[in-house]
Amino acid sequence: MKIKVQSFDAKAKAADIELNDEVFGLDPRADILHRVVTWQLEKRRETARGTRERADVARTGKKFGRQKGGGTARHGDRRAPVFIGGGKAHGARVRDFNPSLNKKIRALGLKMALSSHAKAGSLIVMDSLSVADSKTKTLLGSLEVLKFGKKTLVIDGDAVENSFALAAGNLHTVNVLPAQGANVYDILKSDTLVLTRAAVEKLEARFNG
Repeated sequence: MKIKVQSFDAKAKAADIELNDEVFGLDPRADILHRVVTWQLEKRRETARGTRERADVARTGKKFGRQKGGGTARHGDRRAPVFIGGGKAHGARVRDFNPSLNKKIRALGLKMALSSHAKAGSLIVMDSLSVADSKTKTLLGSLEVLKFGKKTLVIDGDAVENSFALAAGNLHTVNVLPAQGANVYDILKSDTLVLTRAAVEKLEARFNG
């Protein structure tokens, strides 16, 4: 699959880049994408810290008073929640929100997420992300020319270009990630996916390695 390489420099000569069909040319499957997104969101959840309930409190279980005739309630032991130091009634419990998912399915889901933008025509490949003077105003003008979508995800190589990261810091509609952080949820959530040449090389090497 060939795609035109864009640039912030209007005078730069347009070139084409060949995208690997095994990464950017797959037919997306809703079931695979759903499984990966569900797994990813479940991994983000944090569980509550477990509390000590009646069975977890280290206190005597001996009945400390008579059943009748004492003039008080008929308690069984000091671990009851009504006593100071007793167990918590219906306390928070540790839950496992970290389901497992096969690595092949996770890799396939990421390929399909990338392919979905390529097939929809919402994939843009940039030669470089360098922004003059790191100015947000300069970047906004370039985004209008290149017709970025309302929600844009920009993925660079090992690290995001510093001038672009500074210029995009004030834009809530632009999200930036290094290639290592590329994930299915953020890719699908964006209207436009922007990759640099370095990002394309990193992603293709990630799957071929």
